[in-house]
Amino acid sequence: MLVLIWVVFGVQIAWFGFDTAAVAFRGDRGALAVSYTTVSIIIITCWMLMLSIFGTREFRILGTGPDEYKLIASASVRLFGLLAIVAYLFQIDLARGYIIIAFPFGMVVLMFSRWMWRQWLGVQRHHGRYSAKVLLVGSVVSAARIAREFARQPAAGYVVVGACVPSAFTRAYVPGTTIPVLGDVDDLQLSIEVTGADTVVVTSNGDISPERMRQLSWSLEPGRQHLVVVPSLTDIGGPRIHTRPVAGLPLIHVETPRYEGRKLFTKRALDFVASGIFILLLSPLFAVIAIAVRLSGSGPVLFRQNRVGFNGKRFTVLKFRSMIDDAEAKLPALRGLERAEGNSVLFKMRDDPRVTPVGRFIRRFSLDELPQLFNVFGGNMSLVGPRPPLESEVEKYETHVHRRFLVKPGVTGLWQVSGRSNLSWDDSVRLDLYYVENWSLAGDLVILWRTLKAVLAPNGAY
Repeated sequence: MLVLIWVVFGVQIAWFGFDTAAVAFRGDRGALAVSYTTVSIIIITCWMLMLSIFGTREFRILGTGPDEYKLIASASVRLFGLLAIVAYLFQIDLARGYIIIAFPFGMVVLMFSRWMWRQWLGVQRHHGRYSAKVLLVGSVVSAARIAREFARQPAAGYVVVGACVPSAFTRAYVPGTTIPVLGDVDDLQLSIEVTGADTVVVTSNGDISPERMRQLSWSLEPGRQHLVVVPSLTDIGGPRIHTRPVAGLPLIHVETPRYEGRKLFTKRALDFVASGIFILLLSPLFAVIAIAVRLSGSGPVLFRQNRVGFNGKRFTVLKFRSMIDDAEAKLPALRGLERAEGNSVLFKMRDDPRVTPVGRFIRRFSLDELPQLFNVFGGNMSLVGPRPPLESEVEKYETHVHRRFLVKPGVTGLWQVSGRSNLSWDDSVRLDLYYVENWSLAGDLVILWRTLKAVLAPNGAY
């Protein structure tokens, strides 16, 4: 409400000043003048009502995912659509500038304020506050998997307090976790009372009959206790999932990922235009880095290396040289050294002796990768996508990893904003394949935004 008051009355003052302005209602019996202050109060009240009707403050959407922002946008667009219809039907002469500025500006500031609250909520949830207390029900393997995923993303707001697994399991804790085993499905009600859990998450329902599942849902207190069923699907983005109830069965339709048509054209258009603009704007920085690299020692300014890209085709990736001239020749000797960084496929070393002082600086802020904008402009790469691998790395790939070649490799991607060089090989593959399976234009924009934070942070940059 404070955001809307600030925006709407701020636009009113900016547009009309502090003078009393009025809007005219024209009808058969003449015109009626109403002050814009009254109009602003009506708009704020209706806006608050629409935000409430669309459920923008529901606990299920707060703190994680894009639904909160989508609902704010939907509520705002519909409100001003209704306002336009009412103004037309009743011949209300609203100042166009007042409406045109208040509507988009208010929506943007609303979303920004929600983003700020989301940062605060994320910190609170990292400490276990403002989160659902979860009791896991299912097999030992599935309970352990879901517990790890919840622990990986505490900002989602799920804190696991216990598990009910098959009675044949006799250990006190779920393997690989500190989550206590409280019994089996028959001990669910007692477990809820003991732990104070408010959410029951069914991690696998193979051993639970439909009748038992129905009884489980009936046993929960409406409005205070909630039931969540986790399907066997993993790493599937929300836009690809559609629920359709048929004959009492909640069927989940999963769309097959498509890499053609309008979405592909839009992605290429964004890459072409954005990379061209970045190249023009960053050309002075290109020149400064090129001079610094040239003065850092012998060797070319640009480092060229063959990589594997879209549909397995080879291309030459461009980077500013950050290592000594004969760095590739010294790589075999370094592979045998003990190191904590990198993984079984990707070679990484925090204090790589081959990196020059200038190279260490430009790597710290990922400036060495800026020439890849020319790869994007030329069509070999995309702004966002999987990491472009070396041919020697591809030879070690398992069959399913080759799905990453269904889209163009990117200058940045989920791997860049989720840990960079600190990631294990399995996590790197999982993130790349998740992107390939679920990529969208909105997702690309979010990754580009998150890249700025990842570049400024020192974690994983070496």
